[in-house]
Amino acid sequence: MQKSVLVPVADGTEELEAVAIIDVLRRAGAAVTVASVSGNRQITASRGVVIVADALIEDCAKRDFDLVVLPGGIPGAEHLRDSVDLIRLLKRQRDKEGLYAAICASPAVVFEHHGLLEGRQATCHPGFVDHLSARDQIESRVVIDGNCLTSRGPGTAVEFALALVERLYGRDKRDEVAIPMVV
Repeated sequence: MQKSVLVPVADGTEELEAVAIIDVLRRAGAAVTVASVSGNRQITASRGVVIVADALIEDCAKRDFDLVVLPGGIPGAEHLRDSVDLIRLLKRQRDKEGLYAAICASPAVVFEHHGLLEGRQATCHPGFVDHLSARDQIESRVVIDGNCLTSRGPGTAVEFALALVERLYGRDKRDEVAIPMVV
């Protein structure tokens, strides 16, 4: 069964994280919607890479997703934090016990800021760990606490994306996607 995934992006999003998440989840068969919170579909990521989103966040705000996953990057995570539509969607996702995830700066800048980590263990980019209230797992590459998944940054992006695949589809699909493919 195909799972639906939302990947919000903004000007300043960390492109390696965004593309790794999108690519790995699409390889697993997920229907990934990339949604811009920046007011237009084209965003300029943190290293100058231009990404064209599938939609604007307001077009996705009332939809249900199996997973909502945030890439990091600064100022991208700050733009995600400030998106009213995205925060409403994330809180609805948490409240219905749906999967939500973030990597790099986003666990601290978005999730912690809006109370989405309350009672949960998490990790994030080393430069933002002081913003987390629970710090027992900050050295972990990927932390799974209930329906919330977090990870450290660009160096853990593929590992994080594979953990998302496993939560959505199971270990066999994760292993299938992780095996190098012949081109």
